[in-house]
Amino acid sequence: MNDPIVARHWLAVIAPKATPALATSTVLILARIWNANGAEHSIGNAALMTVLATGAAAAGACAAVGRSGNSTIAGTAFAASGGLALAGVAGYADGISLPLLLWVLATAIAYGLAARYWRTDRRESVAYERRITERREDHAHIERVEALRAGAQIEVARSDAAYAESLATALITRAALPGFDSKALESAGLPELPVIEISKEN
Repeated sequence: MNDPIVARHWLAVIAPKATPALATSTVLILARIWNANGAEHSIGNAALMTVLATGAAAAGACAAVGRSGNSTIAGTAFAASGGLALAGVAGYADGISLPLLLWVLATAIAYGLAARYWRTDRRESVAYERRITERREDHAHIERVEALRAGAQIEVARSDAAYAESLATALITRAALPGFDSKALESAGLPELPVIEISKEN
């Protein structure tokens, strides 16, 4: 009935919160490595990243529209488009100030979008925990009622057994009294119990 309490490791708590910053930082680092290896002021590389970012944005827009739109696919496509755009600018630019500015903006947007999903996930988790708690309380109430009912039945059975034992002891004691005459009881109008005859025979 009581579930064990499992403490989450601090890395498991921090990792989801650090994911947006790690993702944008990784894109920036790789783009600057690409910049140092020949992407700086390369029109062909910039055009390639522009085409890829535009294609990812178009895929996200297509996935978001319509009744069968999938928000997960759309969000992934838009995130890929932003990452490609950041990588293209960071790879093409000769200074570090513009890539850093874009990195800050991309990280802020990523955290803004992630916070929405974190709130939804937290709300669903709280609702789930509330349902589980209510279900456990209902089951505990039913178990308590059944335990009380079983205890009452046991007490009734014990009292019936004690009464039967007391009655049998009284009959045996009465039959063993000196001068007891069952015929006199019958003549006086008091019915004789068969147990007395059995007791006298025994």
